[in-house]
Amino acid sequence: MAFCNPLPKTWRASMARSARGFAFLLGFFGAFTAFSGAASAQGIVLLRDTETERALNSYEKPFLLAGGLDPAAFKLYLVNDPTVNSFVAEGQNMFIQTGMILFAKNSLELKGVMAHETGHIVAGHLSRDTEAIQKATIPMLLSMVVGIAAIAAGAGEAGMLILMGGQGIAQNQFNAFSRVQEATADQIALKLLNKTHQSPRGLLATFQRLADEEARAAYRIDAYAADHPVGRERVANLESEVDASPYKDVPEDPAVEHEFEMIQAKLFGYVAPTQQVFDRYPPGDTSKPARYARAMAYSRKPDLPKALAEINSLIRDEPNNPYFYEVLGQIYVSMAKPELGVVAYQRCVDLMPDAPQLRVALGAAQLATEKPALAKPALDNLKIALQQENDDPFAWYEAAQGYSMLGNEPMADLATAERYYAVGAMAPAAQFATRARHGLAQGSPDWQRANDIVAIAVPAARQQRQ
Repeated sequence: MAFCNPLPKTWRASMARSARGFAFLLGFFGAFTAFSGAASAQGIVLLRDTETERALNSYEKPFLLAGGLDPAAFKLYLVNDPTVNSFVAEGQNMFIQTGMILFAKNSLELKGVMAHETGHIVAGHLSRDTEAIQKATIPMLLSMVVGIAAIAAGAGEAGMLILMGGQGIAQNQFNAFSRVQEATADQIALKLLNKTHQSPRGLLATFQRLADEEARAAYRIDAYAADHPVGRERVANLESEVDASPYKDVPEDPAVEHEFEMIQAKLFGYVAPTQQVFDRYPPGDTSKPARYARAMAYSRKPDLPKALAEINSLIRDEPNNPYFYEVLGQIYVSMAKPELGVVAYQRCVDLMPDAPQLRVALGAAQLATEKPALAKPALDNLKIALQQENDDPFAWYEAAQGYSMLGNEPMADLATAERYYAVGAMAPAAQFATRARHGLAQGSPDWQRANDIVAIAVPAARQQRQ
C-alpha cells in the first residue's frame, strides 16, 4: 500500500485543475458532493463534507504553525478512493483518501499521517521534485537515442531492451530520491508532533500496520524498486525516536477522539457497501457513531424512514449539532419534501453561518421547492457562499437557476459562464459570458466580469482546441 507521493510537476498542474472539480451533485448526500470533470479524467473523485473538512483542518493547523507555514494558504481535499494513501501537491495542497481515514484506528494515527505530509511541504520537496525528475530523465533520454538507432538499424529486439533498460535506470534514480524525501518527511513529522505536544505513537502505529501488510504480501518488494522506505526499515528508524519523545504517552483529547469516530462512521456509512456498514454497526449498537453510520447507509439503500429515525435520535441527543440537521435536510430532499429540507437546512445554517457548503445546500433546497418567493433568499445564501468559495461550480449552477426563476437571464448566463470557467471549460465559458455582457448594464461590475471571462476564456479555448 502506498503511503504518499509528492506529485511530479505535470501531475501537480492537472491536480490543481482537478481540485476545483465539477459539481453536479452526483450522489449528493449529507453534504458529501462527488466532483467530476477534470478530476474524473485522472480517475479522481473529490468529496466535500464540512464536518470532515473542519475536523481535519483543525488537526492540520497546529502543524502548519509549527512548521512556519501560513494556514490561510493551505487547502485540504478529500479523495473518494479506498486505497490507503495521501499526498501533497504544488503549493500547500493536501489530499487525503477515504481509505486512509478508514484505515486509521484513532485520531492520533491520522494526525501522524498529516504531520508526515506536512513534512513534505516544510522540506520543499514539491519544488525539488521537478529537478529530480529532470535528472532521472537524462539516462532514459540517452537510452532512447541509442535504442531508436538500434531499431532503425534492424536490431528491433535489442533496441527495445535498451529503451526498457534506460527507463528502469531512470525509475530507480527517482525512487532513490523519493525514499530520501520520505525519510526526511518522517523526521519532520516527529518534530512537528513534539512541537505541538502530541504523541508520535500514532505515526509509528500507522507505519507498523503498513509494514505488517507489506510483510503479508505474496511477493517480495525490491528495496531499490520502491519509492518509499521498506516497511520494517522505516519502523525501526522511527521506534527509538518515538520512545525518546517526551510526549509519547500524552493521550488524545476525548472530545477530539469522539469527533474522529463520528466522521469516520459517517464516511464509512457513505462509501462502504451497506451490508458492511450494518455488519460493523449492527442495529443493536446504539452508540452515536453507529447511529450516524446507519443513517447514512439507510439513506443510500434507500430506506428513508429508518434513516430519519436514526438521525432524529441523534438530534434528540445533540439538539445543537448542525451536521445532524444537515443530514436531516438531505433526507427530506431525497424524499421529495424540499420544504421540510429547507427547515432543517435553515436550522443548520443558523447554528453554523460561516460554512459555505451548508449555505449552498440551503439555497439548493429553497430552489427545489420551485416557489418564486424563495428564489431571492436562495440567491442571497448562494452569494454569501460564493464570497467564500467563488470557484464552487455547483453553487454557480444553482445561482443560474435562481436568476432564471427571477427572470434575470443575463445574470443566469453570467453564473453559467462562471460555472464553466471554474472547471476549465473555456469554450462554453466564453459563449455564456458573451451572451451575458449583451444584456448587462455597460460599465457595471457584472458587465466587466463578463468581459474579463471572455478575455481569458477565448484564447484559452483556442489553446485547448489545439
